[in-house]
Amino acid sequence: MNYPEQISHDLGLKKTQAAAVVSLLDEGATIWFIARYRKEKTGSLDEVAIADIQDRLESLKKLDTRRNAILSSLTERDLLNPDLEAAMGRAQTLTELEDLYEAHRPKKATRASKARDLGLSPLANAILAGQGRQKDALCRERVRPGSGVDTPDQALAGARDIIAETISQDLVVRQALRSLFRARAVIRSGVKKGKTEEGAKFRDYFDWSEPAFKAPSHRVHAMFRGLALGILSVRVLPEEDRALNTVHSRFKPLERCRDAGCRKQILLAAADAYKRLLSKSMEKEAMGKLKQNADLRAIEVFSSNLNALLLSPPLGEKRVMALDPGFRTGCKVACLSAQGGLEAHDLVYLHQPDKAKQRLKDLVSAHKIQAVAVGNGTAGRETQALVREMAASAGLLKDLDIVMTDESGASVYSASQTARQEFPDYDITVRGAVSIGRRLMDPLAELVKIDPKAMGVGQYQHDVDQTLLHQALDHVVKGCVNQVGVEVNTASPELLAQVSGLNQTTAANIVAFRDANGPFIDRKQLLKVPRLGPKAFEQAAGFLRIRNGKNPLDRSGIHPESYAVVRTMARDMGWDLEAVMGRPDKVHEVDLSAYVTQDTGLPTLEDILAELGSPGRDPRQPFQGVVFDDTVKEITDLLPGMQLPGIVTNITAFGAFVDLGVHQDGLVHISQMADRFVKDPHEVVRLRQQVRVRVVEVDVPRKRISLSMKTQGP
Repeated sequence: MNYPEQISHDLGLKKTQAAAVVSLLDEGATIWFIARYRKEKTGSLDEVAIADIQDRLESLKKLDTRRNAILSSLTERDLLNPDLEAAMGRAQTLTELEDLYEAHRPKKATRASKARDLGLSPLANAILAGQGRQKDALCRERVRPGSGVDTPDQALAGARDIIAETISQDLVVRQALRSLFRARAVIRSGVKKGKTEEGAKFRDYFDWSEPAFKAPSHRVHAMFRGLALGILSVRVLPEEDRALNTVHSRFKPLERCRDAGCRKQILLAAADAYKRLLSKSMEKEAMGKLKQNADLRAIEVFSSNLNALLLSPPLGEKRVMALDPGFRTGCKVACLSAQGGLEAHDLVYLHQPDKAKQRLKDLVSAHKIQAVAVGNGTAGRETQALVREMAASAGLLKDLDIVMTDESGASVYSASQTARQEFPDYDITVRGAVSIGRRLMDPLAELVKIDPKAMGVGQYQHDVDQTLLHQALDHVVKGCVNQVGVEVNTASPELLAQVSGLNQTTAANIVAFRDANGPFIDRKQLLKVPRLGPKAFEQAAGFLRIRNGKNPLDRSGIHPESYAVVRTMARDMGWDLEAVMGRPDKVHEVDLSAYVTQDTGLPTLEDILAELGSPGRDPRQPFQGVVFDDTVKEITDLLPGMQLPGIVTNITAFGAFVDLGVHQDGLVHISQMADRFVKDPHEVVRLRQQVRVRVVEVDVPRKRISLSMKTQGP
């Protein structure tokens, strides 16, 4: 298969664009490198388009792998003929390929194969040809007592088995039924006998039905989860009469048959083919497609949420005190340097407020603390209040940022191998507090150390295809890291491993080289790192920053391969690069057309000027803390009609969850997100966004809070 040609056709791209991306990917280039530094070759395709090309390329390669395996199997069994080989070559999807293979797939003994062994194929062929007299003659001829065909009815039944299998393998019939299932199938769920109490949380689906391929992904996942747990039964079928009519209208021998006796036998075989063979295979396929669609939607939601979480605004390099709240076990305190190093740790108790406030005040003073990160778990609001009282009494409220910080996944990090390596002499409570503080300073740098599935921003994440989920989340993490860039002299191995062209081994080697030889002074030094060769350097260098190196260009996103053209610009313009970097008014005086070459076009030159004007610019939004309503601390404090500030903690296909500071997130259903129709919650909100909501309903026993973002009443 000509991959670039097929991809350009499938994705609506120029052949030259598809060919360039395929070639670069085959050479080992990453999506992020291609999107950022090979714009001339790709026609400035962005990373989304390049990822689509990569996905389509992989699917086409899988298709060819499967095609070759099938052709090999058919050749070995001497079943391949020119027509079948040509049809296999034309197949554009795995479904088409498998349909073609269906009639030739090795099978266990079937009713049809047993009928063929009894010599009933000629009878079946006569019926399909509408040859009534031949049918009757063959029927009499095949009846031999003791042979397995003792009566004419047995002969006809065996022939119908052969015809039923023929119908089930008919490509036109299968495609028509497949289309019917997609358009008309209904998903029905019911509770299994004796499971009513055990499956109480699935009660919405005890007697549920809706058009299958219009069902929202979260309902599909809910039904399939109930099915997997043995609580629900789930079927996906169209109306049987409509399905049978489809089979009748698409099976050519039936359409051509004019003999009443033969037609009757074909109709009986068609009914058997659908009920016994086709309905089961098509239902299984439809359920698989529904699951796949629901998985893709859930992964899309998870990916979008994760992207927003990783790109949350960083507080930046400030000295931070972090508190991991707790009632009985106390609040774990960690004081961090501006670079995230642990300087001190302690433990204070909420039931000893005076002593706790004095200790916190002393720590703030001793370590010149500029911000306080308070974990948002149990006792979070009480701990935040204690810190605010301390700051107020010390006259620090205006100078000290006190921020409620999402602690999802902190416990996972604190017990991980990564945490043990970073803090071998401290227990998990100290590590957890450090993680909370660092994620306030730089969410991206800290959260890459945690399995994305532990961050609490997914929907049915344990039910979806785990391979697809891992691939998608890995893509998101790498995309965020390469979008922001990495300071090579301070980055952790986990952060470096996400950089284009690097992996865990090369990342660890960079850190080891840094520890042994001191900070990197220029990007060229990276070539001295063991196992980091020219190809990895090419892919990674532009995304690695050296803030205080000897070459000012090393702190920008300009790739070393373009340094020569920058030096030429500087010479022509009479620039001192150190002085001009960060001066957009100066750098945009350049006439770029004078520097266009065969390898360096306007897109790259424009990127160079943008980087010179704002070197290493962080694409994340400025930090802004969240302040909850001080009068509302528990779910019992909530009343319908209240309007409160909150922060979006998770977004699903059916709405958004909002933290109000009461230890239980409320739900803004998609129907309550705006005064207009909303198809996708991401149209209205983003993760970590500050919003104002109205309380609609509070169910304290079930810990459910219904919220609205509409300006009018519900």
